[in-house]
Amino acid sequence: MCAIKTSMKILSVEFMSQNKKILGKLHLPDVENPPVVVGSHGLEGSMESAKQTILSRILPDMGVAFLRFDHRGCGKSEGNFITDTSLEARVQDMIHAVDYLWALKKTRKELMLFGSSLGGATCIAAWKKLLDLGVEPQGAVVCAAPVDSSTITIIPTQATPDRPALPLSFFKENLLFNLSDDLPLMHHVLIFHGDHDGVVPVENGREIHSKAGEPKKMIIHRNGDHQMSEKSHQKEFEKEVKLWVKACFKSTK
Repeated sequence: MCAIKTSMKILSVEFMSQNKKILGKLHLPDVENPPVVVGSHGLEGSMESAKQTILSRILPDMGVAFLRFDHRGCGKSEGNFITDTSLEARVQDMIHAVDYLWALKKTRKELMLFGSSLGGATCIAAWKKLLDLGVEPQGAVVCAAPVDSSTITIIPTQATPDRPALPLSFFKENLLFNLSDDLPLMHHVLIFHGDHDGVVPVENGREIHSKAGEPKKMIIHRNGDHQMSEKSHQKEFEKEVKLWVKACFKSTK
């Protein structure tokens, strides 16, 4: 299947999420009222992550808009990473992103979610909140997403060039969660997970696949790591996402 390329417009966007200015980019195809995918990056990632960069290229070529942004305390958005990071805060950022899109009126109200690592958990938790607000996503793509934070095997406590060391209390107070009960609410879910993920064990992906509603698909990358570093895995990601998004948004190219 060959994608039909369209011209694309990239808008720099900003919106407020609980008094924090969130900065992002909206990639718009040259079609009227396209459906839209909203992306959420990992714990210490940004909207410039490899997978979101891939999506910013391939989705507009399919006639689908893509909104990517830096969560509060990350990248170019306002906030302090240590004091403003929690799963609930990430969920609120995603909900405010959807609110912003609906107010902007450059896309139609057909929505899919994308998330990698903690961003995948954000998608799971946000799905329920969106339903409560009368918005039902048409599908999701999640990569290396933790369902139960207690299964995470590597906790990044050491200092980095961008932040001081993180105490264990940071994770205990802000990033303890179990989203198992939210999974049956989801449907049209495409799941990627590496079987050698040393951060979020692949059992999390299997639980998503087991408990989410139909249709759903799980792709386990052999010898795949948490970051999806292998180029062949990235190519498969690109191919499968195109097919999945096309199926969820049946009127896309």
